[in-house]
Amino acid sequence: MITKDEFLALYEKYMSGQCTADEKKLLDTYRDEMTLADEGWDDDQVREEDVRTRIWQRLNDNRKVVQLPRRKVARYRWLQVAAVFVAVLFAGIFFIQRKKNHETGTVKLTNKVQPPILPGGNKAYLTLANGSRIVLDDAKNGKLATRPGVTVSKTGNGMLVYHFTNTNNNTAATPEFNTITTPRGGQYQVVLEDGTRVWLNAASSIKFPQAFTGATREVELSGEAYFEVAKNKAKPFIVQANSTKVQVFGTHFNINAYGDNNNVTTTLLEGSVQMSSGASAVMLAPGQQGNAVNGAAIKVSPADIQQTMAWKNGLFIFHDLNITEVMKQVGRWYDVDVEYRDEEVKKNEFGGTISKYKSINELLDVMVLTRSIHYKIEGRRVIIMK
Repeated sequence: MITKDEFLALYEKYMSGQCTADEKKLLDTYRDEMTLADEGWDDDQVREEDVRTRIWQRLNDNRKVVQLPRRKVARYRWLQVAAVFVAVLFAGIFFIQRKKNHETGTVKLTNKVQPPILPGGNKAYLTLANGSRIVLDDAKNGKLATRPGVTVSKTGNGMLVYHFTNTNNNTAATPEFNTITTPRGGQYQVVLEDGTRVWLNAASSIKFPQAFTGATREVELSGEAYFEVAKNKAKPFIVQANSTKVQVFGTHFNINAYGDNNNVTTTLLEGSVQMSSGASAVMLAPGQQGNAVNGAAIKVSPADIQQTMAWKNGLFIFHDLNITEVMKQVGRWYDVDVEYRDEEVKKNEFGGTISKYKSINELLDVMVLTRSIHYKIEGRRVIIMK
């Protein structure tokens, strides 16, 4: 069992393409330590003791069906199986559900009739200004591809680096743009020519000129990305996301601009940014987030940094989050569609932490332990039911 700090260190190593086979196995077997919410167990209908009882009952049921040869070796194998099973089940203790409608029905456990749906990974593609496309994945470090006027390579720290050498294009009156896109189930790290680092979440894209030759450094974002902007006071960095503009000189921030959220949220970790939408403009300080919705006045509030940055750190972190928001993240990362068979189930909220590198079945099984939902998987469709 590795600690959370060790997991984060291994995750960074994995993102850089430097993990050994044994280290990847450690990532896959990591179990987050779950605890009850600070305010304790507050469900009058479902007691904490009952949840623990169900967990131990499932462990005992599992023990009955494990048939191993009656040898000392088999005994130790059983202990290993039990240890892993306990880890999975107790992970569910914190994945509590805040039921708006208290119900006490039994849980129908899902029979897995197909191979588990595996998590996403480092996948993206670069579309050059001339229309050609370079596929980016977990390729080894070094030069990935060369096209007229551009060289694309992956460095030892896991960043995609591009260099443009066509000076005619660089000085063109109309800049030529390139786009890096991650699919559902993909993510990627990029370093732009000015030294700005960008982490793209799943189902996202960033459009940028081949060279920042004007008075500003301007890019367009769709989806979600975390930026560490290279400092340049003479040339501010601007991110356009839908109808929202974020302007900085050098700072660290996250922008969530997925189309299915109907808003743009900027979360500032370091430095300062100006966020504007329509006639509204605000300055954000570290630890704040601005939320722009359909041109209305931008709302500023304290940011949940841990939850916001979980995706970049290889985790799912939910702090009393509605199940529809939970499943949006799950759907993008595992490349699945989500269907709700009961409208009532959409009222459920969940809290907890789990690695993004579990199979989707492990994540959903933990949610089932709350007795608020059950599910089934048909192909790449997850059906959520009461």
